[in-house]
Amino acid sequence: MFVHRHLGGMLHAHPLTMQNKSLKEGEPLYFFVSKKSELGQRLLVDGGVCVAFADPKKDAYVSVTGHASVNEDLAKKKDLFNAMTKAWFPGGVEDPDLELVQVAIEHAEFWDVKESKMTQLLKMATAAVTGKRPDMGEHRESSETVEH
Repeated sequence: MFVHRHLGGMLHAHPLTMQNKSLKEGEPLYFFVSKKSELGQRLLVDGGVCVAFADPKKDAYVSVTGHASVNEDLAKKKDLFNAMTKAWFPGGVEDPDLELVQVAIEHAEFWDVKESKMTQLLKMATAAVTGKRPDMGEHRESSETVEH
């Protein structure tokens, strides 16, 4: 989910597909949006965003916060454009409504729970009785200093 601050100040989430074919350290996340959409317009004013990924079946979760900006690089648009994108932007990579948004990652968190649901339940019950916080798997954080 791609979360930004709505015009009225409230947070608003959109289900967007990340366009990166792979992700290398220091590389931004890429998304295609409609220039005419509220999201496309709002990102020009306030680029602070949160992007969340989840795989509930594997109990794996990622939260990324950063700064979104418009990328006008036609070569990058061509590199990332695909058949699924064409369904939303039939004019292709040069569709006048197509906007490539890049998110410079400033902070990321990752949670990965390896235990079964039954083990998780047992750990939470034990924590409730003992008052000690349960160890529910791996949690990592990463922060970068990014200039806008």
